[in-house]
Amino acid sequence: MSVHDPDSDNNGVVNCILDKNAPFLIKSTSNGFYSLVTDSDLDREGAYQYNISVTCADGGVPSLSSSVTLTLQISDVNDNAPVFEKTSYEAYIVENNTPGLSIFTIKAKDSDWNQNARVSYILEDSSVNGVPVSSYVSVSADSGVIHAVRSFDYEQIKDFQFRVKAQDGGSPPLSSNVTVKILIQDQNDNAPQVLYPVQSGGSLVAEMVPRSADVGYLVTKVVAVDVDSGQNAWLSYKLQKATDRALFEVGLQNGEIRTIRQVTDKDVVKQRLTVIVEDNGQPSRSATVNVNVAVADSFPEVLSEFTDFTHDKEYNDNLTFFLVLALAVVSFLFITCLVVIISVKIYRWRQSRLYHSSLPVIPYYPPRYSDTLGSGTLPHVYNYEVCRTTDSRKSDCKFGRTGSQNILIMDPSSTGTMQRIQSEKSILDEPDSPIEVSMKV
Repeated sequence: MSVHDPDSDNNGVVNCILDKNAPFLIKSTSNGFYSLVTDSDLDREGAYQYNISVTCADGGVPSLSSSVTLTLQISDVNDNAPVFEKTSYEAYIVENNTPGLSIFTIKAKDSDWNQNARVSYILEDSSVNGVPVSSYVSVSADSGVIHAVRSFDYEQIKDFQFRVKAQDGGSPPLSSNVTVKILIQDQNDNAPQVLYPVQSGGSLVAEMVPRSADVGYLVTKVVAVDVDSGQNAWLSYKLQKATDRALFEVGLQNGEIRTIRQVTDKDVVKQRLTVIVEDNGQPSRSATVNVNVAVADSFPEVLSEFTDFTHDKEYNDNLTFFLVLALAVVSFLFITCLVVIISVKIYRWRQSRLYHSSLPVIPYYPPRYSDTLGSGTLPHVYNYEVCRTTDSRKSDCKFGRTGSQNILIMDPSSTGTMQRIQSEKSILDEPDSPIEVSMKV
């Protein structure tokens, strides 16, 4: 700054000072020139602008002064890395989610300005159970929203964690990291599984109860598990049906099957119980198990009574299959016979129509045949054979009834006299024999 006072002596001596609490100093460099310098480091994040008031007074009595205000803008440098709102994050997602579902959002701030404060989010490379974490989740670079890439299964993976980097747009860029943990919440998507008694189709497992069993006798225990967690895995046992419901009961929580009365000799040997196992999920899922109980004192008695037990289902299934097969075969044969009969009837009907049709008879003359009202000659010998039905009157080929029509034989060795061989009447007397006419010249 240049400061000038036109007075002389002490009246022209100038002294300049600054306001307090400003990180600046003013120094005199030469006669009438002053320099404004920093007294400490400037931080734009603390104050991005200063209004500096400079007051200069002379040495006269009374002293005269003047002041000026300087506005100073602090430019930004990328000296701050992004900072996350939390040191770590935890998020929950229910299993069987839809791929692409938004889980939650992470946020980081940068106190720099403009491009130096523009934050981008990057998913750092890592693996979860040997699989790249990028196949589980993705992070939006601009917003920091974390999306699920796949549908999660609580029974396969219960939780996993990864790191996300927030990087600003400065040069060089600054960054910071944060750990994110995803917790998978269970859903009641699995039914209870019965471990005992084992349900096998090929062999029969039966629990024996002696006839001397008292009230509360432990017959067996149904053991089941549910791979879900929490209340979804809480199981309850109920007796759905039984051969004798007044003889057995099932513990609601433990699955124990006990007698509720004294076993008597009148109780049948073969007893079948159906137990249903339900979980406590919403909605609940269930499984059923069949328990075979033999009320007997000896093993041979059990074998004799349970011989048919193993093959009941297989026998019923085979019987149903053969019945259906037999029905299909009979139906096919019936339809085939019906089609054949109808086809034969139609064929015979068409043949009879063709036979009785009144079509005109077109005469056929052999080659080189000539007729000149009975006066001509035939240069060759022709043999004709006519076949008739048994009743020639109903045939399409009809013969004349004129008595003067005869069949003649012309012999060149004769003297030209025509002899009658046979009349038409004698020909008609033999309807079953063919008529052969020979004419010779």
